[in-house]
Amino acid sequence: MVAFLTKTEGNDDFADIVDFLNASSIRYSLTVNPTVYVSNIKQFWSTAKTKTANNETQIYAKVAGKSVVVTESSVRSDLQFNDEDGATCLTNVEIFENLALMGYERDSDKLSFEKALFSPHWKYLIHTILHCLSSKSTAWNEFSTNVASAVICLAKGQKFNLNN
Repeated sequence: MVAFLTKTEGNDDFADIVDFLNASSIRYSLTVNPTVYVSNIKQFWSTAKTKTANNETQIYAKVAGKSVVVTESSVRSDLQFNDEDGATCLTNVEIFENLALMGYERDSDKLSFEKALFSPHWKYLIHTILHCLSSKSTAWNEFSTNVASAVICLAKGQKFNLNN
């Protein structure tokens, strides 16, 4: 999904978080909107095979008669993450401490978090990351320690390895 990070009359209250996201290291990956044809997707997956070379998993496929190789590093490069040397996940203590600083009030040590317990600005940021960059396995109103770590690192200006 693509984020539209523009300021309009209807989202005046979110102008500062839109500015923050536009200046962030993940802006490109949130807003890139390439044209992808269903026929190309079908061709890709009907011919896709995985191989491991030099300890890296690679997907080999054909699209429009051309060979395509997809690797983790090619995805990082294409989405301009520049996050290979970033943190992969914060400790539970770091997560709880930092989420508390962001106004999150937790009742338990549960390791899934609820968007509803944040201010509208943090909800917007979390929502954007969930929809654009996350592989969801829970409800849309909840997020995991991985997403929590990404939000915290983004807020603190630290690199976070989004692919792990």
